[in-house]
Amino acid sequence: MKDLILGIESSCDDSSVALFDTVNFKIIHHEKISQELEHSKFGGVVPELAARLHTAALPKLAENILEFLPRVAAVAVTNEPGLSVSLIGGVSMAKALSLALEIPIIGVNHLIGHIYSLFLEDAAQFPMGILLVSGGHTMILDISNSGEIAVLAKTSDDSFGESFDKVAKMLNLGYPGGKVIENLAREGEDKFHFTVPLLHDKRLEFSFSGLKNQVRLTIAKCAEDGKLEANLSDISCSFQTAAIAHIMDKLKRIYAEKKWAKFGVVGGASANLALRSEIQNLAQIYGSALYFAPLEYCSDNAAMIARAGFEKYKNGEFDEISALKINPKCKFD
Repeated sequence: MKDLILGIESSCDDSSVALFDTVNFKIIHHEKISQELEHSKFGGVVPELAARLHTAALPKLAENILEFLPRVAAVAVTNEPGLSVSLIGGVSMAKALSLALEIPIIGVNHLIGHIYSLFLEDAAQFPMGILLVSGGHTMILDISNSGEIAVLAKTSDDSFGESFDKVAKMLNLGYPGGKVIENLAREGEDKFHFTVPLLHDKRLEFSFSGLKNQVRLTIAKCAEDGKLEANLSDISCSFQTAAIAHIMDKLKRIYAEKKWAKFGVVGGASANLALRSEIQNLAQIYGSALYFAPLEYCSDNAAMIARAGFEKYKNGEFDEISALKINPKCKFD
């Protein structure tokens, strides 16, 4: 019985494989090999290193699902957006499996995968609004009943998640820095009152470069005064407070117009509990049903790719093996 969709994810620095049961509507296998330790010594993802690590990790992950392969109806793989050298690893393995098993191949947009991380064991609940906050993207999306995506706001420079990593790097806190900054912020107070980006600007877009510069100057001043170590928590708190206020400022403006009945928050940075709390308050004001991906599926993973692939599988949206290409950029960005 061909009742499984195999998902493969390798868009950045996580190698992941998952199996989605199309009959019982659930993830029956999910495994991921993280490269964080290898990249942490460099303060961020090194593309060439990521590519080599994917080449070693993906075959190991495939070995752990050999018993399920006779049941796989199609293989879904991330082919956009992401690091081109990383995407190649997953797409190459997916093509090999498609040929060997004589099953269809399905290219999946990584960001659409994040959207389906909300519905790993449920039918999609469109129409809805979406806040996508990850290491590479920050967007507010409007998804129609038919699943069409409109971008209502996006970042003009760094993403929300990327800004956390860069602030952590400025503070020599290691990579990835999102959770470290969040934990420190919980212990500190908003002592530095950083200016919220674009606060009085009518443009519906995000920008974190100015905020990062404020943090950089503050770090330099604290270091000069010999008080950097004593101010780590307060700098983290002030940065996180301003970054979240920036997200909420633009989101509140759009929410007031759209008044979504359903709203979802996705992406690796959606695991930030302070951000979740602010959005919960906003959704409560409008009486919106609020959706969050389970914390273990907020970051890049193959479960969401398998789930999104199932939607395309139902509609017969397959790709020709020779025609499936990688695309580092997002189609709907």
